[in-house]
Amino acid sequence: MDRATFACSTAFFRDYNSSSQGAFCLPGGHVDFIEKVESFTYSDFFRDYLIPNHPCIFSAKFTEDWGSRRNWVTWDGKPNFDYLLQKFGEAVVPVANCDVKEYNSNPKEQLPFKEYIKYWKEYIKNGYRSSRGCLYLKDWHLSRAFPEQDVYTTPVYFSSDWLNEYWDAIAVDDYRFVYMGPKGSWTPFHADVFRSYSWSANICGRKKWLLYPAGQEEYLKDRHGNLPFDVTAPNLQDRSVYPRYNQSQPPVEIVQEAGEIVFIPSGWHHQVYNLEDTISINHNWVNGCNVAIMWCFLQDELAAVQREINEWKDPVDDWHLQCQLIMKSCTGIDYKEFYNFLKIIAENRISVLENGLDDEASAKNTPKAAISTLGMLHAVFDLKRTVKVLTSLSANEDFKKLDLTSLSPPPEALLHHLKAAIDTALL
Repeated sequence: MDRATFACSTAFFRDYNSSSQGAFCLPGGHVDFIEKVESFTYSDFFRDYLIPNHPCIFSAKFTEDWGSRRNWVTWDGKPNFDYLLQKFGEAVVPVANCDVKEYNSNPKEQLPFKEYIKYWKEYIKNGYRSSRGCLYLKDWHLSRAFPEQDVYTTPVYFSSDWLNEYWDAIAVDDYRFVYMGPKGSWTPFHADVFRSYSWSANICGRKKWLLYPAGQEEYLKDRHGNLPFDVTAPNLQDRSVYPRYNQSQPPVEIVQEAGEIVFIPSGWHHQVYNLEDTISINHNWVNGCNVAIMWCFLQDELAAVQREINEWKDPVDDWHLQCQLIMKSCTGIDYKEFYNFLKIIAENRISVLENGLDDEASAKNTPKAAISTLGMLHAVFDLKRTVKVLTSLSANEDFKKLDLTSLSPPPEALLHHLKAAIDTALL
């Protein structure tokens, strides 16, 4: 996609208030269906779905050239177990038991992939019943474990992906997953990590999604402030347990067919069912459009930790550090790592703005190549959003109480560099 297709004026990237991404009601629960690849641009997606935080569905035409769509599926649309075993039989995979509730989620175990496929075949043969329960392969980092495999190509609409850009840079983790499960497997009610966006593509099979716009989850909490495990459970009708349930909107319901991609907005809680034997590719991602939501989420998480251990505040000298450690153990990130996250994203964009992109880098599947594809104007937009969040982080009292001497460059210097890069780019 050339830059002209992406944006033709700076007005397109005017600053939006974070309130524009808040809760809203979709008319009649309608979710847009994007049919044609050739007539839907990144600009369309940015304007109509990313910024307003609206869900949408992409047709199977957007995935028809993926290797997994060709090879992982039999002629009649079922999982191709033989091919999968041939390619991944020796892998070890995370598997959840959908029939067991453990701390508002399903317990997981690690199984050899070939054992899971054997279970799945027997489960189908036995009429979708097993003494082992309904097992669901979830959160498998297949792309990281098998980078040489022709599985899929991330659509350009989701290419501004700060989460995976950062975790790839530090070579620690990623948020790209494969899910595989039999008919009847499901994922309990939740919002995605860091209140990120997510996209989910069905390689085969069908899913049903129940979506609640951001903010609606407040009406679904019980009298102790806890969210339900299963949003369809009959006890939600009990007003003595869920006193505000009758004030909630009905969920937005999506039935996702084979090949289709569902875009889940930032902060939307959801529950998902496999209506058939299903395989899907899933990414969580953050970018300039929702990084402020991620920052608000981290502040809320820290405040919750501080409330929980407030009684230990006085006798513990490093209480603030302990709160950060607890938050990181629960969420996967603390304030100092969030600073480094913003720094790496910003430095990648500054590098492109200041030095351009050589032909070798643009030919590779790298963050800099993605920035170049989306255009220099997008890099400026990213920097402006980073400046806003970094300014808020630098002024945050909990952040200032930490030992910041290890941060390089210091926050003030990074902010100055970002602002200078923006000014130079806009000249």
